[in-house]
Amino acid sequence: MGVYAVCSAHPSVIAAAVRQAVEDGSVLHLESTSSQVNQTGGYTGQTPSQFAEFVRSAAQQAGLPRERVLLGGDHLGPYPWREQPAEAAMHNACNLVRACVLAGYKKIHLDTSMACADDERCGLDERTISQRAAILCRAAEGAFEDLPPGRSAPLYVIGTEVPAPGGETLSGAPPAVSPADRIPHTLELFRAAFVQQNLSSAWDRVIGMVVQPGVEFGEDVIFDYDPQKTIALSSALPKHPALVYEAHSTDYQQPIALAQMVQDHFAILKVGPWLTFAFREAVFALSAIERELVGRRKGVRLSQVREALEAAMLSNPVYWRSYYHRSEEEMRLSRMYSYSDRCRYYWGDATVQQELAQLYANINAAPPPATVVSQYLPLQYEAIRSGRLRARAEGMIREHILTILRVYAAACGR
Repeated sequence: MGVYAVCSAHPSVIAAAVRQAVEDGSVLHLESTSSQVNQTGGYTGQTPSQFAEFVRSAAQQAGLPRERVLLGGDHLGPYPWREQPAEAAMHNACNLVRACVLAGYKKIHLDTSMACADDERCGLDERTISQRAAILCRAAEGAFEDLPPGRSAPLYVIGTEVPAPGGETLSGAPPAVSPADRIPHTLELFRAAFVQQNLSSAWDRVIGMVVQPGVEFGEDVIFDYDPQKTIALSSALPKHPALVYEAHSTDYQQPIALAQMVQDHFAILKVGPWLTFAFREAVFALSAIERELVGRRKGVRLSQVREALEAAMLSNPVYWRSYYHRSEEEMRLSRMYSYSDRCRYYWGDATVQQELAQLYANINAAPPPATVVSQYLPLQYEAIRSGRLRARAEGMIREHILTILRVYAAACGR
């Protein structure tokens, strides 16, 4: 069996993930990245304690027991501060890791794979990466000692071949599979770094290693999993410590591929952009339904979600400009429809939120006939026909996101 980690701070994604955990009787495994949530708020405006409280509140309202909520930190390290010198960036990263542990995060991905301002831009060597990861682990262990007795100790994920947070800009050949013969050497470097920091007990709680199984997605391309290329890697896991691989960027993989990855010991599957991609699909479909229903009614203001989203992205291009490099018309399409889903960074914009609220109000004030839902949201139509779903905006969006989560649940043996 495996477990999937929902790497998103989007409220609708979290609501869908809670619902899936309730349906499956499984653990709700949610992770926030160092860019989404950190001690200064990240791009969501939430600190780790605020994010943890939001998730636990959502779980409690849905009837999911607290003990079935597993919070994790994804890419915890100096990434948000990589333009600073390494000493300053690592200081901030240690504070972030400490804040996550104090907020109740139990699974910590130690990611120090990125170069900082005074590092060589050609990349860091494995020894430096492992030593910095051990420094972060020491900060996490120190925070754990400050928690009340009886709390379970943090679990750790390590690795040196870590995909960049937020997605890649790949368009040509698929990424190379991690070489199997490097696994023992990498593990030994991390073990030695942990011992040097007096973290032998923490080393026993390292449960996963991030490697590259050859899967990735870019602006308009998906690199599919090829099990023939990972045979050696799947056999390279040591007996001690007992590890599994953690696979990042598994979004958009086919169901059979995800199931095969779990069988091949890539037992922790990370998913994020695919879920906000599904949110965007459902919102755009509801906007089309809205125009069919009330577009000609006097006194009704149609929502302008897409227009507000486009305006927000154009006024603050920091989250997409370096990822899209084509003509203006192609970039216009990419801003909305790219697999990398860079528009996910803009749903929290105040004007976008206002237009979403208008969309929901218009849909819920005049619930669409099933025939219209069938045109734009055929999977949700089936759920409405079977009686599992009401034709309300929030529910139809959640159901659309659930279609992706159910793929992951099935792949993980749920």
